Amino acid sequence: MTDTLRPPATSPSVTVSTAEAPRKLQRSLGVVGGTLLTLSCVTPASSLFVLVPTLFNSLGTATALTIGIGAILCVAVAFCYSELGTLIPSAGGEYAMVGTLAGRFAGWLVFIQSLIVVMIVPSVIAIGTAAYLAPIVHVSGPVAGAGVMLAATVAGLLDLRANAWITGVFLVLEVIAAGVVSVLGFAHGQRGVSSLFHGVVAGDHGVTSPVGLGAMLAAMGTALFVTQGFSTAIYLSEELENPRRNVARTVLWTLGLSAVVIMVPVIAITLGAPDLATLTGGDISGMVAGWSNSALGTFISLCIALAIINAGIVMVIQNSRVLFASGRDRAWPEPINKAFGTLNRFNAPWVSTLAVGVPGAALCFVPGLLLTNITGVAVAALYLLVAVAALLSRRSAHKDTPAWRQPLWPVLPVLLIAMLCYVLTQLDHTALVWTGAITVIASLYWVLYLRPRQETRWVITLPEDEQL
Repeated sequence: MTDTLRPPATSPSVTVSTAEAPRKLQRSLGVVGGTLLTLSCVTPASSLFVLVPTLFNSLGTATALTIGIGAILCVAVAFCYSELGTLIPSAGGEYAMVGTLAGRFAGWLVFIQSLIVVMIVPSVIAIGTAAYLAPIVHVSGPVAGAGVMLAATVAGLLDLRANAWITGVFLVLEVIAAGVVSVLGFAHGQRGVSSLFHGVVAGDHGVTSPVGLGAMLAAMGTALFVTQGFSTAIYLSEELENPRRNVARTVLWTLGLSAVVIMVPVIAITLGAPDLATLTGGDISGMVAGWSNSALGTFISLCIALAIINAGIVMVIQNSRVLFASGRDRAWPEPINKAFGTLNRFNAPWVSTLAVGVPGAALCFVPGLLLTNITGVAVAALYLLVAVAALLSRRSAHKDTPAWRQPLWPVLPVLLIAMLCYVLTQLDHTALVWTGAITVIASLYWVLYLRPRQETRWVITLPEDEQL
């Protein structure tokens, strides 16, 4: 038996007996519910108010253009996810797609990168809640973050359809906040549209300097993060109705809507900032207060806090599905596999949810800068491996499998691979070393435990569903 799996319909290696298999997730989610959950994972407001200020710090008026370029790159990523997600509709997400198309070891490497993201990202984002709760309550970042993670864990144990509406309500508040910022920014315009294409940043003592293409490319990793999150639809593919059609719709709708919700306020802020130093400072809440009053600034801050809580709920839901699928695919010793595959009365993988949420609460007390940088490396590596799998999506038996097919194949995956390789060279070296070390340890686990047991361990299963 080779490391590369045969097509699911013909390979006995992907079949698990009914007696041993965990219960299946139910298909109860349509495009609207899936888009609400996925768009909530992008968390446009938290991206706008947490990630964008760091771009203003280094790029000034070139921020909107850089995010726009990142969004265009994300279109190519979304095409890859849409094709692979409809070809391999599994709660395992990237690892199921890559493992089926490029071999189980490649799938294992993808799983490790996604596991890094699973355990780190929710905590890093949750810590930021404290700053935006300040108008009503003062609490430390770690304590606020841990509270958000525990609340998100409780929500993740509930019915998925209910969570879609909970996150949808929070999402409405996010969009309102972004809309208010947009209106205020455009109403207080200080510079013309041409400034968006001539990057200038304020330095020390009011000295300005131009922003070149090199600086924009160096910030591309953060720009990609701004709209990152549309891949959540892939993790929900086993719970989406008619996944061959609805996965692609959910992915592309989410990317388009999130790009609009983020780009419009960024442009408005760039044009409306009172001066270049204020724009470079990136204090969006301060600008909102200056354009209006402190009460409106408080409202915006609370909307941001809700956006972060919303993101925590969706990430816990998404990430628990990754662990659920890994247990079903027997990545661990049998007691762990059984636990991760256990569903509660709401058909939620409750042990997997706790395994994401509780350690996530503990991680809130770990310094976050290195964790953030490690996550950046892991996400870039994920996208890279997904793009490689997209190049293999039309070979042999997969060529005629019913699926949504991306345009301009294989040109887009090739260009995406080249760009992501460059982005990886620009990321923090310490984070690269840590991520590499984790990957090496995981590879040893593969060599010493999984590969010798490949008939019964790390068997990538695909759902058998007449609605596919």
